[in-house]
Amino acid sequence: MQNQNIAIAIDGPAASGKSTVAKQLAKQLGLIMVNTGAMYRSVAWAALHHNVNVTNTSEILDLLEKVKFTCGVENGLSTILVDNISPGEALREDAVNQIVSTIAQVAEVRELLVEKQREYLEIGSLVMEGRDIGSVVFPDTPFKFYIDASLEVRSARRGAEGIIDSLAERDKLDSQRKVSPLVVAEGAIKIDTSDMSIDQVLAQVTTLLKENGAPQHLFTT
Repeated sequence: MQNQNIAIAIDGPAASGKSTVAKQLAKQLGLIMVNTGAMYRSVAWAALHHNVNVTNTSEILDLLEKVKFTCGVENGLSTILVDNISPGEALREDAVNQIVSTIAQVAEVRELLVEKQREYLEIGSLVMEGRDIGSVVFPDTPFKFYIDASLEVRSARRGAEGIIDSLAERDKLDSQRKVSPLVVAEGAIKIDTSDMSIDQVLAQVTTLLKENGAPQHLFTT
């Protein structure tokens, strides 16, 4: 690990609850919450706005050359600007949902964003959520969790958010891609949130962090 800052890795498939867990955990512990999914969505959003054919790798590489992606922190949450513009809620649009997994399969996209993700640890201790945090971004962190839920529960959560996409297809793309596939990282603790409230999940994660040697000062108010 770099310096004295720690990274808590929260991985899992789409709509598993990992983003909610990561955000609430970071707030509870006073850490920076990094949403890596938003970073990949930003590239997808940029691809749409530049009319990039996402099945053409060379066009995606050209996009990475001409578009500036700037990462930062605001109110304890990670931010990303695309040519100094914040996409905001547009990152959740159906059009972005349809192509983000394809974008995430491009090795050069992952290399660029993984580098930016690791740089966050220079700012402070993190709760970082995504699909390859414990396996690729911070494989040496002792604090790894894999948040999951049944496909039925995840689909219901997605629908409640007004988002329409095929989770089964996304799972397949994320798990079978050649570069940094979605896996349960070595040493990660798997938590099934299908029948758990967010408070129950947070309580379990907090207990496990204490048991695994997380700094005591994180749990004192």
